[in-house]
Amino acid sequence: MVEQKSKKDLEATIKEKVAPLLEETLEKNFGVTIPKLESDITDRLSHPVMNVYVPLIASYKEAKKKFKQEFLRRELVLKHGNVSQLAKILGVDRRSVHRAIKEFEIDVDLLRGQEESGEMKYKEQVVGDKIRGALEQYKGIFHPERMEHLYKDVPLLSKHIAQVLPLEQLSWKEAEREFEKQFFRHHVAETNGGLRMTAQKLGLRVETLQRKIKKLGI
Repeated sequence: MVEQKSKKDLEATIKEKVAPLLEETLEKNFGVTIPKLESDITDRLSHPVMNVYVPLIASYKEAKKKFKQEFLRRELVLKHGNVSQLAKILGVDRRSVHRAIKEFEIDVDLLRGQEESGEMKYKEQVVGDKIRGALEQYKGIFHPERMEHLYKDVPLLSKHIAQVLPLEQLSWKEAEREFEKQFFRHHVAETNGGLRMTAQKLGLRVETLQRKIKKLGI
C-alpha cells in the first residue's frame, strides 16, 4: 500500500512539475514541444529507481565496486554519518557498514558537513545522466546545433528537476538488485542479446550471466 502511494506520488510529480520543465526547455531550443523525447526522459526519471548509481563500464567486478562505494557514500551523507541508523535502514549490521567504510576509505567526518548540498548534488547528477542518456538516441535526428544548445541547458534543467523529484529509500539488497538489473540490461542490449559476447566483455562465465539474467527477470 505504501509502495503504491509512493509510485502515485512520483507519477503525479512528474506529470505536474517535471513535464512542464521539459516542455519549456524543448520549446526554447526547438521552437516546439517534442512529446516522444519528453516521454523518453520522463520514463527514465520514473523507472528504474532513481537513487542507484550504475557505472556502465565493461567490467562487472569494477562496476559493482564503484556502485557500492557511491551508494554507501551517498547514504552516509543522507544519514549525517550515523552508522547505526544507516545499518538499520539498509538491513545490515553495523560491522558490515564499518567494514565497507574502511574498504572504500570513506571519511565519515567529512561527509557529515555535506548533508543538504551532498544530496542535491547527487540528485542533479543522476537526473542529468538520465536526460543525457535519452538525448543520445536523438543525436542523428535533430539538428546538431540545436542539440548542442539543448545539452548546455541540461545542468540547469537537472537542477530544477532535482528540486522537485523525490528519491526512494532502498535496502542494501534492493539497491544491489537494481544496480545489477540496470547494468546487465544495458550490456545485453549493447550486444543485441549475445550472451557469450556480453559475458566475455564483462569478465563473467556465460553460465553465471545466464543465472543472473534469469534471476533478475531480464
